[in-house]
Amino acid sequence: MAISIASLQTSSTLRPPRILMHGVHGVGKTTFAAGADAPVVIMTEDGLGMLKVPHFPLATSYADVVEALDALLNEEHAYSTVVIDSVDWLEPLVWAETCRRNGWASIEAPGFGKGYAEALTVWREYLDRLNTLRDRRGMAVVQIAHTDIKRFDSPEHEPYDRYVIKLQARAAALLQEHCDVVLFANYRMSITKADVGFNKKVARALGSGERVLHTAERPAFLAKNRYGLPDTLPLDWKAFVAAMPQPEQS
Repeated sequence: MAISIASLQTSSTLRPPRILMHGVHGVGKTTFAAGADAPVVIMTEDGLGMLKVPHFPLATSYADVVEALDALLNEEHAYSTVVIDSVDWLEPLVWAETCRRNGWASIEAPGFGKGYAEALTVWREYLDRLNTLRDRRGMAVVQIAHTDIKRFDSPEHEPYDRYVIKLQARAAALLQEHCDVVLFANYRMSITKADVGFNKKVARALGSGERVLHTAERPAFLAKNRYGLPDTLPLDWKAFVAAMPQPEQS
C-alpha cells in the first residue's frame, strides 16, 4: 500500500476492547467476565466454581492455550468474547515454553534476568493471537489477573505500597501496554479514626461490601483506559458496557 498525504485519516473504527482486569481475592473478577457477550473461557486455573460458562479443558501447557486460541480463530462459532483466566497462572506455562525452546532447566538458568526477557517473545506471540482474534473474528478480549501489593519507588515522593498485577515486571508492563483498558476491582471502603484514649486514635476500614471497578490510575493501584470512562464503575459488565463509547451510526 502506497503511503501519501491522501491516506491521512481523522477517525478510526471502534473495535472490540482488549481488557486486562486485576483485583483482590474473591471480589468477582471471573463473574464480571462471565457476564460479557457470548463468552468462552480459556482456563489456566480451575477458577470457574459454579459458573456455567463455555470453557476449554484446563490448559496445562502453553501449547494448550495456543490450540484453544487457534480453534476460536479457525473454527465456526458464535462466541463474542474470549476470557483468559488467569494470566498469572499462564505465566509459568510461558516460562516452561521458553525453557523448552532454549533447552534451559529453569527460567533463571541463563542468569541476570535473561530468561524473563526471552519469555517476552512467547508473550508477544500470545498477544498477537489475541489481536488476530479481535481483528479477524471481532472478539473482545478479557484477561483476568490476580493482584499483588508491592513497594513503589516514586521519583517524586517517598516510597509507598500499591496494588499491581501479579506478574513478573516486564511481562506485566507488556500486557498493560497491549490492552485498551486495565481495570482494578476492589471493595469500596472508607477509613475512620476512633479515639481509644490516652490521646491515641486507631484507623479502621469500613465497607458495605459494594464492589467497584477503577478505570484510572491512582497512587494505590494500576489502572487505565483509552475510552474516557468514569474513574469508578460498579463491578458489573452491563455497567461497563453502558459507559463505553458506542460505534457511530452510519
